[in-house]
Amino acid sequence: MSNAKNSSADNNELSFEEAYSHLEETVHALEEGELSLAEATRLFEEGMRLARICNELLISAELKITRLQTAFGEQMRLLTEEKKESAED
Repeated sequence: MSNAKNSSADNNELSFEEAYSHLEETVHALEEGELSLAEATRLFEEGMRLARICNELLISAELKITRLQTAFGEQMRLLTEEKKESAED
């Protein structure tokens, strides 16, 4: 695993795809099993950091989508009200 020694600060700059790919590599290395306890523990900690990063990025994306949907809904409501008002005139 080439980037297993990234610091948590470096991990925070990863894209979702990069973090997820590193997480998959970490899980695979742990599943293979041929690690010392110290190495397995280090990889587990790295995996937990990567999982947290992925989760934070997903939450952020979900929040952006929710805001966009809300803004779009508000725009559509205003357009509908404008059409009703112009039809009443």
